[in-house]
Amino acid sequence: MTKTSFDLVVVGGGPGGYVAAIRGAQLGMSVALVERAELGGICLNWGCIPTKALLHSATVLRACREAAHYGVTGAGEARPDLAAMVARSRKVAGRLGQGVAHLMKKNGVTVFAASARLAGSGKLALDNGATLSATHIILATGARARELPALPVGERIWAYRQALVADAIPASLLVVGAGAIGAEFASFYRAVGAEVTLIDMTPEILPQEDAEISQLARKAFEKQGIRVLTRCAVTASSTTADGVKVTLEHDGKKIEQTFDRVIVAAGIVGNVENLGLEKTRVKVEKTHIVTDGLCRTGEPGVYAIGDVAGAPWLAHKASHEAVLCVEAIAGLPVHAIDPLRIPACTYSFPQVASIGMTEARAREHATRHGGDIRVGKFTFAGNGKAIAMGEDQGLVKTVFDAKSGELLGAHIIHPEASELITGYGVAASLEATEEDLMHTVFAHPTLSETLHESVLAAFGRALHA
Repeated sequence: MTKTSFDLVVVGGGPGGYVAAIRGAQLGMSVALVERAELGGICLNWGCIPTKALLHSATVLRACREAAHYGVTGAGEARPDLAAMVARSRKVAGRLGQGVAHLMKKNGVTVFAASARLAGSGKLALDNGATLSATHIILATGARARELPALPVGERIWAYRQALVADAIPASLLVVGAGAIGAEFASFYRAVGAEVTLIDMTPEILPQEDAEISQLARKAFEKQGIRVLTRCAVTASSTTADGVKVTLEHDGKKIEQTFDRVIVAAGIVGNVENLGLEKTRVKVEKTHIVTDGLCRTGEPGVYAIGDVAGAPWLAHKASHEAVLCVEAIAGLPVHAIDPLRIPACTYSFPQVASIGMTEARAREHATRHGGDIRVGKFTFAGNGKAIAMGEDQGLVKTVFDAKSGELLGAHIIHPEASELITGYGVAASLEATEEDLMHTVFAHPTLSETLHESVLAAFGRALHA
């Protein structure tokens, strides 16, 4: 007979949900995980992982095309095999999904393949007819792509799922939304040969990033042949035999153009429907569940983590929330996540990564408090390892409080930005000052030396500028 009473039930098996289940089991709780689709959630199956697999295939393709620059002959005529790229990305996702299933079994987590809704105090009703009871319930139901009325998803208008399993390279592609998801799809499809137009309603692409970094990213995209239109929105569309006819409004002017395919990457909305929240004290604002710093909702015994609990919509934020939420339930000493210590990464060509405040935000913050900031910049053109790799384009930018030396923000644009940003993440978590960072010994030759030089530059001490 299947057990139906648990200390903890987690609804949703993504990077927040399955991590919460593992941590609960590690702490001696009896744990169940309810997942209506695939273990690993959108991130593992239809987001973070398969997109990175496709982007790595594109990276290899780009490297082959540029092989002669590195003294390698015979690779310059490389061609994309989209079917093979897609098959590899699905295989990668499948392998990791099997890994999550193994972790559930290894940790003694009972998995229910079902949907669940709250059904009274400490109760969950599953759509397979079962009822579970639990002392604690964590909602980790994630989010989905925002739909745009002017662009209904179909055969030629794609959301991320369709874009990940395309059967042919579009001749022309419009990507609507120039945040991380849009920038990544634009980079991939441009690398495999599509003519790409990337648009956003904001003044710059990657609008959450530092303005200087966003401008550098735009220049890099345009150099690759991506057409970038900002302050631009889709007002209407119609699908024809030849493609999708789209009406764009750009700087007050209307543009009509037909594209082979369109990708909609205009944000996400939380999966809050059909959870039984109506008869609880759980509050929902703008499709996201309201929580406190320890992930508690307004309903006793009910918690929410990850994308369904709001920004930033990042897998690593969800996983970290999962651990702190479960440890708080267990009575361990924990503290709320500081959003300014959560790194953000965009895996475009080139990559963009950041942590903390932008220069503009830091300056506003300092002005309000009667202080000032110091900004350091160092380009990869001054780094030996970057030059040796042929990847000497890019910038590291650091922002410090002028008086205390606190690291307020760090921003990187470079093909290896996502790997480098963690150095600043560790520094921020340890509350390292500029003195600590300046006295840190960085190995030579490495790309990480640019992190050191940017810190030195903020205080007029850069050695290789």
